[in-house]
Amino acid sequence: MASKLAPAALVVIGLGGALAGAYQLGRTGAGSAATATAPAASRLPAGHVAAAAPQREGKVGSDPAQKFTHFRVGNKNVKRIHVDGDLVWVGTSGGLVRYDTARDDYKLYDTQSGLLSNGVFFVGKLGGRIAVGTYGGGLSLLDPKTDKWETFNVPDGLGDAFVYDVLEASDGDVWIATWSGVNRVKGGRLADRSAWELHTVESTHGGLPNDWVYGLAQGRHGEIWLGTEGGLARFAGGRWDNWNHAKGLGAAYERVKDAIDFKNDPAKQSEHHARQKQEMGLANVNVAYNPNYIVSLAVDRDGVVWAGTWGGGLSRFDGSRWSQLTVAEGLPGNHVFMLHVDAKGVLWIGTNNGLARAKAGGGFEVMTTHDGLFNDTVFSMATSRDGTLWVGSYGGVARIKPS
Repeated sequence: MASKLAPAALVVIGLGGALAGAYQLGRTGAGSAATATAPAASRLPAGHVAAAAPQREGKVGSDPAQKFTHFRVGNKNVKRIHVDGDLVWVGTSGGLVRYDTARDDYKLYDTQSGLLSNGVFFVGKLGGRIAVGTYGGGLSLLDPKTDKWETFNVPDGLGDAFVYDVLEASDGDVWIATWSGVNRVKGGRLADRSAWELHTVESTHGGLPNDWVYGLAQGRHGEIWLGTEGGLARFAGGRWDNWNHAKGLGAAYERVKDAIDFKNDPAKQSEHHARQKQEMGLANVNVAYNPNYIVSLAVDRDGVVWAGTWGGGLSRFDGSRWSQLTVAEGLPGNHVFMLHVDAKGVLWIGTNNGLARAKAGGGFEVMTTHDGLFNDTVFSMATSRDGTLWVGSYGGVARIKPS
């Protein structure tokens, strides 16, 4: 069963600004409410900070004596967060933000400062540089010492300019998830065109179940797991295997139909998604439900694979058997956008209706805006070395300090 997470250790910092790239910041007392400028989808409980004058760089103004502080990203999604020492890198649909927690200041990177697209799906570290996967602008690498960018795109071997995830494997290979298959760069030699491979449904003879690859993770034995719009794939020893709803991925529609909050089905706007539902025999299901569509992916310390699906809840795969967890089992929502395993091995689940922490004995503890989250739609998460959790959602970021 679900239970509420105690909010006593919560501090919120929202990273934000206008569409032009300016970021709003400010602070008020712990009892103040959100301003009327916040979009309806991101109304905050009392105690959050109002916005002040916009600027591109400046002090965050986080007061540790206050229970809640924040500055917001406006009408943007926080799709990825990466923590590198004192620096927190926040990828949004309006650019990349670098927040220096030691100096308490931040900087925005966008198309005005070297990115080819402001839409950021991935942020991580690759060969000493900050790697940024973008929406239509390829993969960009930032040298933090020089603030110079190097971008890799389709002419360099990238499968597609839309980059969703990047994984540096234990053998040195770099895997890049795109909308047109997955790249494998042998030895991580990005500058060597001959080191680039592209694996697709066609090239793998159906081993990769779908060319739209959203998530990457490495297993305990070096195998590579891939979450796609058509199911889960595994690459190990030069061999491809895959699993879909027919093999156990995602909860059946009858289990979740009464808890599908999104009625705007992508299949109504996209022939691609419509064809997928037809192939699954779901053409008559006109809500946002596709159990083959893996939105998030993680592998825990025990080697168990966790797959977050589009309306089909959370799926668990131990290598031989599947099980599904949904709202009926205590999840706050059946659309699972984010999976994060923290430094203690705890699994966190970001959904369309709040954040859940998996309990060791089973069940979940749940946090929503009533407990201090910036927004109930949770897209991203990262962990600092002191145990602090950073949670990205629509409109801003929440920082959860350890008790």
